[in-house]
Amino acid sequence: MYIRAMTEEIIIRRGIETDVPAALELVKELAVFENAPDAVKVTPEEMTKAGFGRDKIFEFFVAEYAGVVVGLALYYYKYSTWKGRCLYLDDLIVTSSYRGRGIGKQLIEAVLRTGREQGVRRAEWQVLDWNKEAIDFYRSFGVVFDEEWINCHYYFSNE
Repeated sequence: MYIRAMTEEIIIRRGIETDVPAALELVKELAVFENAPDAVKVTPEEMTKAGFGRDKIFEFFVAEYAGVVVGLALYYYKYSTWKGRCLYLDDLIVTSSYRGRGIGKQLIEAVLRTGREQGVRRAEWQVLDWNKEAIDFYRSFGVVFDEEWINCHYYFSNE
């Protein structure tokens, strides 16, 4: 499936293997924004294998302007014993100089449209509690903010 939407020369399309380096740069930009500049450990080779290898585990959309990737929405499918197949949006990133142009809205709409087409029952993602701009953005989609569940992480020694 190939989705293409144009607004002010911004193209929203499915990510391809050659987009991985640009996607990873956006992930690193997000890590800096989230005050965790050294947290990104994945390599371009790992990301390429995970997104395009035999056991592909994620998909993504990019926003492109004049041939340059300026936004990313990376997601994968998970399974809930209560809801069945769900979609998890891991990253929604628009490079800082392109924010405020509706690119994030177009990216998230592409992901949610994909979820509907795939018959998922729920889309999930996280937002840092101090990121008011993102929280307000997500509110515009009518999302439900969970005040009950606490995130848990276990890091393996290779972290």
